[in-house]
Amino acid sequence: MRQPRPLARPLSEFLDACLSPSLAAQGFATSDIIMTWPDIVGERLAAFTQPLKIEWKRKPPHADPEARPEPATLVIRVESAFALELQHMAPTVIDRVNTYYGWRCIGKIVLKQGPVRRIEKKKPPAPALTTEAKAKVSSAIQDIEEDGLKAALDRLGQAIVSSGSRTKA
Repeated sequence: MRQPRPLARPLSEFLDACLSPSLAAQGFATSDIIMTWPDIVGERLAAFTQPLKIEWKRKPPHADPEARPEPATLVIRVESAFALELQHMAPTVIDRVNTYYGWRCIGKIVLKQGPVRRIEKKKPPAPALTTEAKAKVSSAIQDIEEDGLKAALDRLGQAIVSSGSRTKA
């Protein structure tokens, strides 16, 4: 008898399993702070910052194993032009991270200046214009004599006509 195929599972379910060793070396228990950084600090801060690691203080050898650890230090890479503003916003960032986790896990922030890796969002390709729409744009710019201006107005007209077709309902 044939066994049923396992259901497809999202890649996000395997993310922690694959990244856990390298994340643990940087002090992260899971990948959630890295993956949800824009949600935690906001899009504006996330555009110029990136969490690098969490530095936990070592527990004394005879400490209570059930006790919560002391608050850690969150190391954040920040672009140099934005570092001063983030320094002023550090208490807010600490509060947001602690609120996200539900306990006071971060007590201090250390800033490391450097370039931040950005994920480029690809723009959807412009829809192809119909011959009727192209003719409409061409007829609107036919009296323009200067070639550079005519080409620029042609691109502008095609962009306007193509965006208008998507917004009309």
